[in-house]
Amino acid sequence: MSDTVLLERRGTLATLTLNRPASHNAFDASLICDLDEALAEVEATRARCLVVTGAGSTFSAGADLNWMRDMAQASENENFEDAMALARCLRRLDNLPIPVLARVNGSAYGGGVGLLACCDIAVGVDTAKFTLSEVKLGLVPAVISPYVIAAIGTRHARRYFLSAEIFDAAQALHIGLLHEAVPAAQLDASIDRIVHWIGKAGPKAVTAAKQLIREYSPAGTTLQMENQDKDNAELIAHLRVSAEGQEGLSAFLEKRPSGWIEQ
Repeated sequence: MSDTVLLERRGTLATLTLNRPASHNAFDASLICDLDEALAEVEATRARCLVVTGAGSTFSAGADLNWMRDMAQASENENFEDAMALARCLRRLDNLPIPVLARVNGSAYGGGVGLLACCDIAVGVDTAKFTLSEVKLGLVPAVISPYVIAAIGTRHARRYFLSAEIFDAAQALHIGLLHEAVPAAQLDASIDRIVHWIGKAGPKAVTAAKQLIREYSPAGTTLQMENQDKDNAELIAHLRVSAEGQEGLSAFLEKRPSGWIEQ
């Protein structure tokens, strides 16, 4: 594991920090691999709670620019394997048997929204901005969709998946993406308070409570979820190499309007 992800322990509390502040903690193949390894390490230890956060002023800006450029030139199969790596990582996070808190220290875009949606509890700074901007690129938020839809519901997903508009922390709180939106100076105190309450609960009971919630959620069986990940990876891989996806990615990288935008 390289330094793109930092894993720290303080007693039974683990903290995982996305550590690419110069790139606004954007995802690339290396960060996804390191994140998956760090989550596996947390899973193998006796941590009772995990906090996920970002270094610097941004939680995560989603896809890295250079990574997007590489994927735009890759084959559909290469894009599928790339998407499956992210899918497996997010599924591991979602399935962790311990409470996971998102310490949303700043804005989250695209995959960053998916990352925080995988967490059990999300507390963010009240200045954060959020967007699911994939359709602007001729793509869809496929891999992250199960977690985001579970967090905000179908009705809000219809709006934000389709409009790709930016919304603020107050709206994120309103639609259920965040549980709390607080001033930056209060973020750590809010996280510490929740960790304190979790520490009073029986560890096995907490794990059982997570499993109970999963059993009554509409996510389906493990096999169904694995098939869902595969289908979503195939969808995004196909769209990335499609004519519209290529145009959207090219326009974004070249900082020009996409061809489908009326001038």
